Amino acid sequence: MSNSPDKTADACRTAARQQALRGDRGAAERSFLSLLERHPQDVEALRFVADCQSARGEHAAAMQSLQAVTRVAPEDPAAWVQLAATQMAADDPRGAVASFGRGLALAPRMFVPRLQLGIALEQLGQPHDALKAYFMAIESAHGMGRWQDDATTAPGLRDTVKHAVDYVNRERRALFRRALDPLRERYGSAQLTRVERSLAIYFLDLPANIPDPRQRPKFLYFPDITSQPYYPRHRFPWLEALEAATDSVRDELRAVLSEERALESFLGEAPPDAMQGMLGSSGDQEPAWDAYFFHRHGERRDAHRARCPRTAALLDALPLVRIRDHAPEALFSVLSPGTHILPHTGVTNTRLVTHLPLIVPPDCAIRVGGQEHAWQEGRCVTFDDTWEHEAWNRSGQRRVVLIVDSWHPDLSEVERAAVTDLVEAIGDFNQSCKLPDTPLQAGRSSTMSV
Repeated sequence: MSNSPDKTADACRTAARQQALRGDRGAAERSFLSLLERHPQDVEALRFVADCQSARGEHAAAMQSLQAVTRVAPEDPAAWVQLAATQMAADDPRGAVASFGRGLALAPRMFVPRLQLGIALEQLGQPHDALKAYFMAIESAHGMGRWQDDATTAPGLRDTVKHAVDYVNRERRALFRRALDPLRERYGSAQLTRVERSLAIYFLDLPANIPDPRQRPKFLYFPDITSQPYYPRHRFPWLEALEAATDSVRDELRAVLSEERALESFLGEAPPDAMQGMLGSSGDQEPAWDAYFFHRHGERRDAHRARCPRTAALLDALPLVRIRDHAPEALFSVLSPGTHILPHTGVTNTRLVTHLPLIVPPDCAIRVGGQEHAWQEGRCVTFDDTWEHEAWNRSGQRRVVLIVDSWHPDLSEVERAAVTDLVEAIGDFNQSCKLPDTPLQAGRSSTMSV
């Protein structure tokens, strides 16, 4: 059997590539057309010819060529994106949305196609979907060091990216303010003044004016409430009931500690570099910060609660923060010998953290805002974790405290309800924009610029 057709095809491909490199696209197209006469499903040739057809405004022919590509190579995201771009040029945004969707499902981090998807959705009058597409495009680009400013944005994209940034900031403001509408209608705007200011600070429309640089909330700062590292006991009348239950809670804790496998890392499956940035050691042992959760990010751990029924009943009676997918956090916090939790800050000053110390060997303490506090078994301490804080166990035994979080006592009931609705709205939006293996958090920067 003769091999001459294959040699001819190879010659056509080689010639086409060389001609394209020289900038002679017409000759390259003719060479690829010759190749297609022998191999009508050749992907490289079809895509090049389609690009030439689009450049001449022959969009129908280009789409036909690209549809052939997607039939031959349905797992090629670039083919779907090229088809979508051609559909946009042919004034078919609906078809483009479908094609962009196929391509982005295969390669979710392509930020330019996702930006183009936002344009198509905006043209179709789908503002919320356009918002999500633009937001995800910007997040993906920022994650790769792009679109931070003019220098990191391709000149041909700058106007479109700036439009997307303006669109995202405007529409997110409107989305999150709408989350407060039911409370605004019920109680009036005056009751939500501080919440509105908090949202404006979140978007950097207003300065936070935090009085002490050691207080650095990662997510939401609430203005005009008491700001101090530690809080006096009289602000929390329920502390006495918590302290009175110390012995019964500690009995359940000891049963838990009898089985090491009951514990899990507080930091979860954090990468090693994150662990190094969070934990240190004062000895030869590897640092370990373990936990036994009763509630984690608002999710009940029913098996753990069933194993510690008196502790669970106690938690149910406390005025804990309850925000879907976010709060409460309630757990036995176990600090291994020699472990040092390095300085860090929490997410929001709308809630405070209380420790009920259960097992406290010597040389264990916490420092909040530069003020050191040595735990005393059965004696609660409440602090604002948006102040820089750290904790250590320099003994040879484990240190264990029960951790719970409660609302800042200066917030009114209406403000607590508003913060709940606002945080859930922000969390829902961020979760809806989450890319695979990309943990978008409510605490990330909320303002983007180019």
